[in-house]
Amino acid sequence: MIDQQAGSAVRTPAECERCGKSLERSTFEVRTADNARLRCLTCALTFWPLVRRSAIVALIVGTILTTINQGNIILGGDFPASLYWKIPLTYAVPYCVATTGALLNSRRLVQSAEGTA
Repeated sequence: MIDQQAGSAVRTPAECERCGKSLERSTFEVRTADNARLRCLTCALTFWPLVRRSAIVALIVGTILTTINQGNIILGGDFPASLYWKIPLTYAVPYCVATTGALLNSRRLVQSAEGTA
């Protein structure tokens, strides 16, 4: 950022627009209806549209994968104890992949005061 009041090219540290945390190395650009906002990783991970979109992807892909991998066992009436951790993991993996992809796509490097990235 450039300090406009002083009229010089002095860089000021970027801050998360939600929590005010200094963004030292990287930031994430989240888009709202009116504009794009800079957020730290924690605030980007809790950004509701991102959470909702990742949850929808996890629900669809997780259901397909559970049906493919465990469908015959579930339909056969047998429900072994191992499925109690396999099925939630089957939904968690696409959630993490969708969230990671969205975050990597929205990542922006922030220049520090010394001008290095």
